[in-house]
Amino acid sequence: MKASNFFCRLASSTLAVCCLVQPASAAPAWQRLHLPVPGQQAGYDFPVYANHRLDDRLDTIREVIIVQHGIQRNGNDYYAAAMALLQASGRSLDEVLVIAPNFPGKPDSGFDGMPVWSVQGWTGGDPALPGTGTQAGLSSLQVIDDIAQLLADKSRLPLLKKITFAGHSGGGQLIHRYAVLNHVDEALRARGLDVQYVVANPSSYLYFTPERPASTGFALYDKSVCPAYDDYRYGMQNMVPYAKGMNGQDLFSRHLQRQVTYLVGSLDTDPNHRVLDKSCGAEAEGPTRYDRAHAYWAYEQYLGKQTPVAKALPASNHHYLDVEGVGHDQTRMFGSQCGVKLLFGDKAVVDKQAAQCKPVKP
Repeated sequence: MKASNFFCRLASSTLAVCCLVQPASAAPAWQRLHLPVPGQQAGYDFPVYANHRLDDRLDTIREVIIVQHGIQRNGNDYYAAAMALLQASGRSLDEVLVIAPNFPGKPDSGFDGMPVWSVQGWTGGDPALPGTGTQAGLSSLQVIDDIAQLLADKSRLPLLKKITFAGHSGGGQLIHRYAVLNHVDEALRARGLDVQYVVANPSSYLYFTPERPASTGFALYDKSVCPAYDDYRYGMQNMVPYAKGMNGQDLFSRHLQRQVTYLVGSLDTDPNHRVLDKSCGAEAEGPTRYDRAHAYWAYEQYLGKQTPVAKALPASNHHYLDVEGVGHDQTRMFGSQCGVKLLFGDKAVVDKQAAQCKPVKP
């Protein structure tokens, strides 16, 4: 995503919109969203795509869907795909706000004054690069926190009932880690909001203990093969500053109380896929996205049997679904029969030709 031509900035006390002047055939214009920082007079600006102008009244919005792009940082494509699904779903466009955050990477241009991340650093919650914007050092996870809290302000969206965080591939990595680590889920639910996470086809997962998939169950991994296999973004060691002071047991107990649905394409099985994480920490989780997903789902069940809080929780908090006949394709994953309903609700119209979903009991 690159800015072109010129923009006009329409400012309010906490929101601003960046209007790109583009030909009709170009990508949709991104908005410059101003996010406040508690305890600071000045917040920071961040680029998002949205189907409503965020400086206008949002009195009719009942649901927000935050859809996160992959490592290509192509929020425009994810936004366009989500909007096509929304328009086909039969849901009112006046009631649903679609937002696609777009994390600027070091090679990108047109983001003066905004935080910028390394090309893939944002996928794990890394801090923004030094010397970029007013909030250098800002975690990408904190950005999602700030967007969510702004949207949860009843003076802005008085009818809001639900927020869905959805991500695919690199975006799935971010949303998975956000579902585990974020600081706002409980506060959002305490305001009466339904909060859910949809994680699709990530390259890797965050493990709560040093155990990894083994030939029989789970066991400590061989450090001679990968000395840092349990470092963050794969495990609990050397966590990012955003997660400072957290530990695996507490995080897992809290995570069980959050509504998370994991999706994996049944054909996302290429061990040499061009954007698959092939680091040894990721390889310790399995050879392909499909293998890593199923191993992690089994791992959640394995840990749950050892966690007292799990016995008191609804069995429906976490769901695991194979999307049949689909590979590494965000449009078909979110456009599957389960994907559409996860994003837009059980009453959404679903294309009969959309991919079927098979619930998995690990």
